[in-house]
Amino acid sequence: MIAAVLKIAGAIVLLLVILLGLAITVVPRFLDRIYYRGPPSDHFDGERFFNPGRDDTAEIPTGGSRIGFLWRYFTGRDGRPPWPERVEVHPSRPPARVEGERMLVTWIGHATVLVQTHGLNILTDPIWSDRTGPWRIGARRVAAPGVRFEDLPTIDLVLISHNHYDHLDLPTLRRLWTRDHPRIVTSLGNDAVIAQAGGAKATTADWGGEVPVGHGVSVVVVRAQHWGTRYSTDRNRALWSGFVVRLPSGGNFYFAADTGWGDGRWPAEAASHGAIRFAALPIGAFRFVPGQMRIGSHMGPIEAVRVFDRTGAGLALPIHWGTFRLSFESHDTPPRMLAALMRCTGNDPARFAAHAIGMGFEVPPVSGPRPPLDLSRLDACAGSAEVRALQ
Repeated sequence: MIAAVLKIAGAIVLLLVILLGLAITVVPRFLDRIYYRGPPSDHFDGERFFNPGRDDTAEIPTGGSRIGFLWRYFTGRDGRPPWPERVEVHPSRPPARVEGERMLVTWIGHATVLVQTHGLNILTDPIWSDRTGPWRIGARRVAAPGVRFEDLPTIDLVLISHNHYDHLDLPTLRRLWTRDHPRIVTSLGNDAVIAQAGGAKATTADWGGEVPVGHGVSVVVVRAQHWGTRYSTDRNRALWSGFVVRLPSGGNFYFAADTGWGDGRWPAEAASHGAIRFAALPIGAFRFVPGQMRIGSHMGPIEAVRVFDRTGAGLALPIHWGTFRLSFESHDTPPRMLAALMRCTGNDPARFAAHAIGMGFEVPPVSGPRPPLDLSRLDACAGSAEVRALQ
């Protein structure tokens, strides 16, 4: 009897969650927000931002209707391979500061990366929340943060790429702002959302804009291929971006954030601001139907290898995988596919390889231009049985 009641209660809760998810797609216009006002440009029409070529990266990745997509997602009827309930993580305790040219990087999980160099502590798209999404209804974290919040050193600079919930997490920003009052840099319009985190202040810039941080450090806001929304009706009211942190010596840090391939020219644009010592490049949430290798707003490992080549980065860390389940590839498919592609093309897998969440690693300074990768076999490698077998 109790089991039957629990089953009915569970079905009711699931139905309510589905209805809420569907409601988000048809919410009344009062949930629209004007985050930014400014003159039209080649990526802003006076009301909403857009990608070059006006590519609609927010289209349903499986085709069909958004209602059908959400129904299959919430009911688990989309044929996705299983994920672990929890992944073992051994959190670390980074040092308070890393001085001089030395660079220490710690992957916190998802797109959250701690970069310590030149006495500066930099944090990207910080999220310590257990769930993403409005009212904490979104995807649940399967991997704990690689650094406990109480063990996080004082943060000087926070980079926020766009306003999706898994990248702009208000509870985390509120904690950071209350504790450290860091400098927050983001792209146009996102400061209106960030202000909801206890009155946090953010500096904004358009693509190509540069924000001085001090002591020879500045942040260049660079182009990405993505989209933004908090409530669906406010779609593309705020801009999305990546960042190049220009450092006094040793080479720059490039955070590509959340991006698809688009025209493929943006990696070279990032590299035009100086040699890139370290790049954080997304490789996950690329598969929504069997065999899919990318979607408009997310790269898969194949294009991530191309981006790594075009940035000329000395070392890269694959991010945006294995923390929150956002698509239908298996938990470890992105890094396994990346390693297979790097091996198959004859390139050193260690140059662009997954690191355990919470494990800090050193990045050497750049010592000159990095030779281009040999990608002549990349397409053939992408079609190999080893790569195609990864679900």
